[in-house]
Amino acid sequence: MHNSSMTSVTAIPGMNGASHSSCRPRRLRLLAALLGGAVASTAATAFAQGAWLPTSWFAPADIPADAMFPLAEKDGPWLILATTFRGEGARDDARRLVQELRRDHKLRAFTHEKSFDYTGRQQGLGLNPDGTPKKMRYANAEQIVEVAVLVGDFASVDDPRGQKMLATVKSLQPKSLTGDAGKSRSFSEFRKMVGIDRNTEKGPMHLAFVIPNPLLPDDFFTRQEVDRFVVEMNADVTHSLLDCPGRYSVRVATFTGAGTFDQKAIASGEDGVKLESRLADAADKAHRLTQALRRSGWQAWEFHDRESSVVCVGSFEQLQVPQAGGASGPHPEIARVVRELGPDATKLATGTVMPRSIEGILLDVQPKPVEVPRAPGGWR
Repeated sequence: MHNSSMTSVTAIPGMNGASHSSCRPRRLRLLAALLGGAVASTAATAFAQGAWLPTSWFAPADIPADAMFPLAEKDGPWLILATTFRGEGARDDARRLVQELRRDHKLRAFTHEKSFDYTGRQQGLGLNPDGTPKKMRYANAEQIVEVAVLVGDFASVDDPRGQKMLATVKSLQPKSLTGDAGKSRSFSEFRKMVGIDRNTEKGPMHLAFVIPNPLLPDDFFTRQEVDRFVVEMNADVTHSLLDCPGRYSVRVATFTGAGTFDQKAIASGEDGVKLESRLADAADKAHRLTQALRRSGWQAWEFHDRESSVVCVGSFEQLQVPQAGGASGPHPEIARVVRELGPDATKLATGTVMPRSIEGILLDVQPKPVEVPRAPGGWR
């Protein structure tokens, strides 16, 4: 993220020790042109991107006045909850703060909005005399909008970068939160009542803390890790699904071994061991199909467990993506995988379900997105 202090500078022809005196005017002209603005904007951008000059020499990109920088599922998975705003003016206050954090403090900041509806009837405790459930209403029937401002992009709750950033956020004194600004901050009246805001040694965001991305699925942090035995089964696989960087992939082929790796059976030499040859055949088909798909340009992965072998295609962080008009729809690349590796569309139109075949190996009738299994940390 930060430029290294040991930047490499591309040599300019003619600027060497042998011709030092002749090149000095050229150096001065170049420096004068850079400082005087005679260099074209495209050249200045190229120099800045190449770490030729400090980025502070160039004006930051303009932030649109209405930019909210909404949080996405791909952000995080851990972030710092800097503060929250609620009620009238919440969106405006959050927008001013997130823009200031990005523009003036160069922080990766986001907003996340949530609405609360307290106008409807709620299920009460107990029953009415006629046996029907009691209905209740909130004392203050209203709809409230709450907007959170979050900072960062951290891998874990105890990420050292996150802890360092948390200390920074707590100590900041944003202009958008000083004086009468940021009146819609949640619990601002409570802060004043207990004297928190009178403590000038603490920043207005000193109650910040680390939270998981609220947009992540409930099971994001509880996905079952595969056990060590299954990890060992996949240890020598070149394109193992365990190496897939995305959260999801599309399963396009499944090969069932009709048996299981029973360690006791293997040790005793029981007849059940013969079934292991089916698993070996399933693993071989999965491997050959993975190689064939890769040769055809597909990002294919294979995975083997105690009961079957599967082949997946693609690497995706989310299943749904924003569509025109603001609605969400299926990821277009996932749809392409299902369409091109699913049953033959021409035969399907006539009522015949014919799975595709690649190099004599049949694919699944219904490709479907699946979660990528997790391996224990440090498995390789």
